[in-house]
Amino acid sequence: MSWETVIGLEIHAQLSTRSKIFSGSATTYGAEPNTQASLVDLGYPGVLPVLNAEVVSMAIRFGLATDCNIAPRSVFARKNYFYPDLPKGYQISQYELPIVHGGSLDIDLPEGGRKRIGITRAHLEEDAGKSLHEDFHGMTGIDLNRAGTPLLEIVSEPDLRSPEEAVAYLRRIHQLVRWLGICDGNMQEGSFRCDANISIRPRGETRLGTRTELKNLNSFRFIDRAIRHEVERQIELVEDGGKVVQETRLYDPERDITRPMRSKEEANDYRYFPDPDLLPVLIETATIEAIRASLPELPTARRERFVREYGLSEYDAGVLTSSRELADYFEAAVEAVPGAAKLVANWTMGELTAVLKREGLDITDSRVDARALAGLVARIHDETISGKIAKEVFEAMWAGAGDADSVIEARGLKQITDTGALEAIVAEVVADHPEQAAEYRAGKHKLMGFFVGQVMKRTQGKANPGQVNGLIKAVLE
Repeated sequence: MSWETVIGLEIHAQLSTRSKIFSGSATTYGAEPNTQASLVDLGYPGVLPVLNAEVVSMAIRFGLATDCNIAPRSVFARKNYFYPDLPKGYQISQYELPIVHGGSLDIDLPEGGRKRIGITRAHLEEDAGKSLHEDFHGMTGIDLNRAGTPLLEIVSEPDLRSPEEAVAYLRRIHQLVRWLGICDGNMQEGSFRCDANISIRPRGETRLGTRTELKNLNSFRFIDRAIRHEVERQIELVEDGGKVVQETRLYDPERDITRPMRSKEEANDYRYFPDPDLLPVLIETATIEAIRASLPELPTARRERFVREYGLSEYDAGVLTSSRELADYFEAAVEAVPGAAKLVANWTMGELTAVLKREGLDITDSRVDARALAGLVARIHDETISGKIAKEVFEAMWAGAGDADSVIEARGLKQITDTGALEAIVAEVVADHPEQAAEYRAGKHKLMGFFVGQVMKRTQGKANPGQVNGLIKAVLE
């Protein structure tokens, strides 16, 4: 039987506020365990939560960026369950009336084309604490620093049909929340993670199958592998005559398996009810419009503009808009050296990205800023130096030797463009290699590279390659 996979993702994005959603406790990552959990976070008797207004603004920013509806009235509820890292016995979340609902986001498909993925809702909630198992030898430690950290839970429609589509959608959300400045997207620290709801059904069937939920997936690679394994497990189970049980499962990356965690709860198991300590959130139209006016140019619009204004390919524009910081860097460099957009793109995606990756740096930490890179590209563009010499100049700039002009001047790297001088060198090279010249004239035109190499060697790489090619051809032919 041919099976169709149905996937929906629940993405938890930790909002980049300095304080928690209902208290003034810090949200700094890496603090000593249990040093950033206040009485409010722990739900002590007599304390009252106070909503952090910034989390509301951040949720609205996301909703507007994904064409969602912003609820003029939303309500916080108590989601009741017992877990060691949830000392209150309930989590404050949103249920019936979320702040954001009913939007969509387009993804680029691996095989080409685009697909629109529906966004059911995005609601605000507090995070729980963290259970620590590794260092306690048969016991579990509880760190409550994370309790009360603000989360935006983004729930997709079950529109995804493959692991590739799921990862593409997750990457788009990851790009967007970082672009909007509402989440740092750090998956290693747990500030961006997701749960995947997975089911299978016979191809052509419209009813959804029984789903399982994979919890707390925190890397793109693991998400791909976990979904693949779970789909294979469900197909094998059903084809052997079994039935998929609705449950929550965990993915073990070391063994590449999923294993049961608990039976999947329904909404009524949590006994949701409006939180009596929190008033409904009322959002005025003027507030929404003010936030809309403050939104940056979004990734898709900027990518399309890069193609249209700078003549870049879809691929190049996609790479350069993978983060807002990278797009800003590229555009700042282009403005400093007009007419060389493709060259700037090549250097940004090539030498610059390579050295950043090698040293584990972000674009914002680059030792060569956008204006300095533009200065280097300008000297390639006006043929002061060749592309090969430019790499030497870039390395010197990265090491702190100064701007491109200073390095070129100090090291005598200016390209030889004097036609008379180059003609003399070319004539010498051809005269010194009569056998190769005869072979070239007999039709072995691949030897052109040999002659160019010899000229570049004699000029220490300073000859203009384009001129050299033309001069050699003129002498040999």
